[in-house]
Amino acid sequence: MSVCVSCQKPLEVELEPDSDTEDVQMSASYSKAPAAAPETVPDDVHLNCGCHFHWDCLLSAYQITECPSCGKNLSSTSPTGDQQVLCILNNEGGLQENLDILPLLSEESYLKAYPNERKCRAFLEFCREGDMQAIIGMITGDSDDEDEDEEMGDDDNAGTKDVGIDALLRYQDPIGEMQSGLHAAVQTQSREVAWLLLLLASNLPLLEFPPEVFQEAEAQGIMRGLTEDKTDIRSLRDANGKTAEDVAREVGGVWATGWIGNGRLAI
Repeated sequence: MSVCVSCQKPLEVELEPDSDTEDVQMSASYSKAPAAAPETVPDDVHLNCGCHFHWDCLLSAYQITECPSCGKNLSSTSPTGDQQVLCILNNEGGLQENLDILPLLSEESYLKAYPNERKCRAFLEFCREGDMQAIIGMITGDSDDEDEDEEMGDDDNAGTKDVGIDALLRYQDPIGEMQSGLHAAVQTQSREVAWLLLLLASNLPLLEFPPEVFQEAEAQGIMRGLTEDKTDIRSLRDANGKTAEDVAREVGGVWATGWIGNGRLAI
């Protein structure tokens, strides 16, 4: 088996045992029976220069478009004219050939340079996925940040707790076309998330909100604070100069009759 050029270990990773497996292992240890061998899956990033890495080892050593081991240029041009870094990826999800990993590598490189934005980008991803509970957890401080902090380590976590709620709600992704959470929610048709963001980060008159929004907010212990002196999230424009309302007009769907001049979402 080939080994990772960075750590010189086999190109595989052990799976975390689930609770049932842990119980079996505990029983085996008490009964002096031999413990089962840990289950492993492939973890092999085969770059076009010929070098093999574990995914985490590659992220730790990655240099933009250059192999951190042999120094060969990894970039090529896609059919659309964009830069790409193709590889053969073999992991728990199976074998993928000609996979462009440049977006992931660029994101990780950016977050290594600006670790305080890791929380903001996680927030945007939750908006994109429509994960209301995760969003509310981040807003109320009732998320699993402490557990995540321990997993990330001190260097990766530097500055992540300095992001205020107002900045989180109005964050625009510098490597994601300057989208805000509202852009992301509208683009993926996450109407509940859009309403929540409008409640917390816009000056939309409260009379414009449907009763269901207030009922849900009250159940979650969420209230609108002062917004008059803050940037209205509806005014934020992405890298293409579009507001979330502009995006809503383009995507249609649940927004087909939803945004009417003053930014109100239909129900």
